[in-house]
Amino acid sequence: MWNEKNLFTGCVDVPLTRKGVDEAIQAGKILSTMPFDIVYTSALVRSKMTAMLALTQHCCQKVPIIIHNEKEEARFFSQIYSEDTKNQSLPVVTAWQLNERMYGDLQGLNKQETAEIFGKEQVYNWRRSYAVRPPNGESLEMCLKRAVTYFKDNIEPQLMAGKHVMVVAHANSLRSIIMYLDNLTPQEVINLELSTGVPMLYIYKDGKFIRRGSPAGPKEASVYAYTSNLALYKQKCDEMLQETLKER
Repeated sequence: MWNEKNLFTGCVDVPLTRKGVDEAIQAGKILSTMPFDIVYTSALVRSKMTAMLALTQHCCQKVPIIIHNEKEEARFFSQIYSEDTKNQSLPVVTAWQLNERMYGDLQGLNKQETAEIFGKEQVYNWRRSYAVRPPNGESLEMCLKRAVTYFKDNIEPQLMAGKHVMVVAHANSLRSIIMYLDNLTPQEVINLELSTGVPMLYIYKDGKFIRRGSPAGPKEASVYAYTSNLALYKQKCDEMLQETLKER
């Protein structure tokens, strides 16, 4: 909602606009027959909203459950005791390390007014440089370090175990992860532009990441041809959809 007002948002916890809601639902339709075993989001509400809205469109009809590991009480209070219910649930893990880049003293300021005060070149350097920090904020390099470290320590082991993972985050934390996945240089990553609400598909195979771009949609078989597991999953989802249509 602050993007709509042309304000620096960063790590301020601002929700989606109506357009953001629509984009999340559309993304969910694109991913509706893709397999997911676990979902990672940032700790910010707009990331969690995007994930939850997208998953309402998924054919598996599992209920996304946010996992609370902050304290022992949180783990105890949110525990699921039924194995059947666990099998009908999709774990959603939130991590502050996937948050948007922290813009420090710029957060909440109007971007146009800030450029008029400090000069367009200075504001451009704060926003688009790799190693330059805004006042009391993070550089892209600092954001990259926390996001990629979290990815390596927590998400990559899931992929190595054969799990299918969805990551929902923000422009700079996702750019940071993509820099790692695609071996981009600092210059290449600062020129990388990501569209909101457009999923990106990567295949993890033999310890390497293969970018497949954005899935074309649930009716496109080509997305599932990259691995045999994806092809089998698509067949299972198609059968589930046909059964649901029959019941209706």
